[in-house]
Amino acid sequence: MRRGGIFIIIAACLFQPAFSGENATKIERRAAKIHRQVLTIDSHTDTPLRMVQKGFDMSVRHDAKKERTRLDFVRMKEGGLDGAFFGVFVSQGPRNAEGYLKVKNRAFTLFDTIDAVVERYPGLAGLAVSPDDAYRLEKAGKRAVFIGIENGYAIGKDLSLIKHFYDKGARYITLCHTKNNDICDSSTDSLEFNGVSTFGEEVIGEMNRLGLMIDVSHASDNSFYDILALSKAPVIASHSCARALCNNPRNLDDVMLLALAKNGGVIQMCILSDYVKAPVPNPEKDSARAAVRKKYNDFDGLNDEEMKAARHAWYAIEDQYPQKLATVSDVIDHIDHIVKIAGIDHVGIGTDFDGGGGVTGCNDVSEMGNITLELVKRGYSKEAIRKIWGGNLMRVMKEVEEISKMSL
Repeated sequence: MRRGGIFIIIAACLFQPAFSGENATKIERRAAKIHRQVLTIDSHTDTPLRMVQKGFDMSVRHDAKKERTRLDFVRMKEGGLDGAFFGVFVSQGPRNAEGYLKVKNRAFTLFDTIDAVVERYPGLAGLAVSPDDAYRLEKAGKRAVFIGIENGYAIGKDLSLIKHFYDKGARYITLCHTKNNDICDSSTDSLEFNGVSTFGEEVIGEMNRLGLMIDVSHASDNSFYDILALSKAPVIASHSCARALCNNPRNLDDVMLLALAKNGGVIQMCILSDYVKAPVPNPEKDSARAAVRKKYNDFDGLNDEEMKAARHAWYAIEDQYPQKLATVSDVIDHIDHIVKIAGIDHVGIGTDFDGGGGVTGCNDVSEMGNITLELVKRGYSKEAIRKIWGGNLMRVMKEVEEISKMSL
């Protein structure tokens, strides 16, 4: 990896020499070959939020610029992405009986939508609940659709729902989102439990028992350390970056990266630009966004027409105040840093496509090969790339499964 023009070899067995004797075409061919040969898994997408929209078709190629969608089955194939975790995302709402009922129904609607799409296109994709499923579907030339729940608020205060969600195919739960819930404190909210709540301890125990991966993305630092102390299995950060390179509370600092490695877990590098590279301050844009959120109730409880209007208002702001996005090179800078601190066995990819993810050079799923190309340019071996693109995450998933069996 380059640091001031010098290659630093982190692990000689994992990295290839610099490509000084190869031209750009040969490097591109090598990268394309590796990208085809390794299992490629994206650990976090919010595409189900698109899938519930009337008329959205996962079997059709959509235009990222015109339609602002980042992922469909056609572009997954174009970009060489073998599988992805489709997020059952629920925004944080009231922590009362009415709120819990509403969010439970929303979660099951998203599960049912994912199921219906997979059943509608059996020649394109299949539901995956294990690493073996991913490899089987890859061999068949189909996309693997995993499911992850983003925000443990979906559980409410009903532990039995965890089993229901597991039976529906969920294989991880992001314990919180941008606000505190009954499980733990969020990285972007005030102090409430000083980490994980008593109820959260029960949630972690039940997830370990069932074999669901615990996702620490969005959790506060204190919550992160509590989760690691409580979990009997490795954990994941499904879409987070290195705080040393972008000082955002959503990212993990070096001490946290070391702790995650000691736990045996993996951080899945997010390509949402604000988490990759600190954006240039734009108070006018921030004010306009806040006004839209207020007008549309923070996008909660909207019908189809209201959501469509809210989305158009949001896009209008993006058009008026275009952001200078981070680049694929910036993304790999984070991977370089994570490998340096935590090691090659503890990093992966979690784009956050359709939830804000996208950088210059990888603005939708059809451009995923550019990540592999940059890794090859920096000297990563095929084995290292295999680990980054899915091997590490599948290893954690398998370990979580095995530990759950030990508790039976």
